[in-house]
Amino acid sequence: MDLPRSSYYYTPVPVSDEDLALMRFLDEQYTATPFYGSHRMQVALQQAGHLVNRKHVQRLMRVMGLEAVGPKPRLSQAHPAHRVYPYLLRDVPITRANQVWRTDITYVRLAHGFVYLVAIMDWYSRFVLA
Repeated sequence: MDLPRSSYYYTPVPVSDEDLALMRFLDEQYTATPFYGSHRMQVALQQAGHLVNRKHVQRLMRVMGLEAVGPKPRLSQAHPAHRVYPYLLRDVPITRANQVWRTDITYVRLAHGFVYLVAIMDWYSRFVLA
């Protein structure tokens, strides 16, 4: 069958209620202070009465896709031989519907978890296509 036995018998573990509560707090705190990293988030959690390790905060922030807003170290530089692709819509006048579409992906918090919302929009009419 070309399927490993470990994959066949594995059942994913649901997210615990404690982690959901921590993720909700992290989401609200990140909305208020997007410049907080894992250290400051841990301090904020401790001040709110949650005893949690910084590595656990890092893992939850990574799962949620949260990252502190601010200058980052420039660890990787583009190689000079790599091609830089141009922005193709720079000088294109958008004059009619269905000429240019755009997409947006975001997550929405629910009572017991998160879902991703994908929207496809027409740039001219601002109509949501899907």
